[in-house]
Amino acid sequence: MKKSNIKIFIFLLLFGCNNNDWQAYDEYSEIKFNEKNANKRMQFKFIQSKFNDKNNWFKSINSYLIHFSEEDYQNLKPIILEKNIPYIQKNILSGVLTYEKLALFYLYRIKKIEFNKKTYLNSIISLNHNIILEAREKDKKKPSSIYSLYGIPILLKDNINFDGLPTTAGSALLRDNISEDSFVVKKLKESGAIILGKTNLSEWAYYFCNECPLGYSAIGGQTLNPYGRKVFESGGSSSGSGVAISANLSSVALGSETSGSILSPSSLNSIVGLKPTIGLVSRTGIVPISSTLDTSGPMTKNVIDNVIVFNSIMSFDKDDNYSKKKIKIDYKKIISSSLNGFRLGVFKELLKEPLYKKAIEDIQEAGGVIIPFNPPKINFSGFRKILDFDMKKDLPKYLLKYSENNLNIKNVSEIISFNLEDSLNRSPYGQGIFKRIVSDNTTKEDFEMLKIRLKLEGKRYFDKSLNEHSLDAILSINNYHAAYAAAAYYPCLTVPMGYRDSGIPANLTFIGPSFSENKLYQIGFAYEKLTNKRIPPF
Repeated sequence: MKKSNIKIFIFLLLFGCNNNDWQAYDEYSEIKFNEKNANKRMQFKFIQSKFNDKNNWFKSINSYLIHFSEEDYQNLKPIILEKNIPYIQKNILSGVLTYEKLALFYLYRIKKIEFNKKTYLNSIISLNHNIILEAREKDKKKPSSIYSLYGIPILLKDNINFDGLPTTAGSALLRDNISEDSFVVKKLKESGAIILGKTNLSEWAYYFCNECPLGYSAIGGQTLNPYGRKVFESGGSSSGSGVAISANLSSVALGSETSGSILSPSSLNSIVGLKPTIGLVSRTGIVPISSTLDTSGPMTKNVIDNVIVFNSIMSFDKDDNYSKKKIKIDYKKIISSSLNGFRLGVFKELLKEPLYKKAIEDIQEAGGVIIPFNPPKINFSGFRKILDFDMKKDLPKYLLKYSENNLNIKNVSEIISFNLEDSLNRSPYGQGIFKRIVSDNTTKEDFEMLKIRLKLEGKRYFDKSLNEHSLDAILSINNYHAAYAAAAYYPCLTVPMGYRDSGIPANLTFIGPSFSENKLYQIGFAYEKLTNKRIPPF
């Protein structure tokens, strides 16, 4: 190598990735502008994080990115951007692509978008510093199937334990909380997936403050919707997972849901999300709201990727009292499905929604049988009390088992006290829900009776029409009926159905009885293939 080239190389090595380091800026004017927003949840107090230096994400990764150029990035875009896992795996098998290049592409894109003041989304909280070495290991073998997660980078909502990074739940309290792998991460590793990093979320899974912005956390800052930064809500609580996948910052992600937390950000970011039947996906090692209703689930750009991730994370977990045996996924039946003959219930009151009405018409033209119905009136009072009662007992169990030994915080009340020491930065929107949890006096007997009633009422809300009309599924919008499905333990699959006049995405959501995921995937895949409504934000 010539002496001049050596000098250039040393300069790039030392400074090549510093010229685009993140520099915090004065966001006063942006926050002031959003004060005029009629939606209180869009009236931000902070956008940038006060606790998370983005430059730390790349400290151990910059040395790899130096050898990955803009030309490399542009050359790889046509075979990675918006492509599904089977397509990527075919390119791996043919030698056109490697897992290392795939990981480098996403790292480069994350830096390109998240380090630009005009485009950043605050969708990421941390990155796996070993990602390139792990990708290189995967390159020593080939996937056993194009429907395999082997070598595929995946993002985790930052309430899911991964031994390589802190699990923060977005809270300043847990900023250094490195815990053993959750059960779902163990399953991902068994399937050969590699963890790319952690995504931002609504702090404590949006069960912390009243009327606060969706997608805000002290650690991650304010998650922004790529279809309208600071204009549209990002959805919550799996906000970062929804935004990152929509913006093509990874192939796939995991979110978690108690009631709407996968469905909401999937819908508002035009991606596919599954809230599974409670018990099919383990909750062990995930920061809880409710052991009664919590679940993890896949968030992806398309249905087939969703199926692949779901199939990989399902498994019986002896440490999860609600855990069920894995159901068999029928790939052949899913990818060959059509809408012809499926009997689908539609809410009469939603037919006034133009996108919903158009989706129904498309399904009818494709041979789907549409049955409009009005749901029965039910007694659904007390739903939040389940969450309050559970979080009061479940969160201390998590902290005792997983949080670092010197944390010395044992319960919700002590978390409130910790945040009050610096409330401006740790809890700028207050701690209204946490305070209500502490004051809740529901008895164990009342709680058990409430669970039984709400599950029966949730099932009755759907079952009357499902049974009366022999329906295969019920069609909803976004997370409109998430709470009823949560109480009933019914799965929901949400798929892009277009964009409202304002430009904000909306999804068609398929709801079915417990363990009907195969059928929901068949219907969802056929609808996606028919309409193909997703348009990437950029």
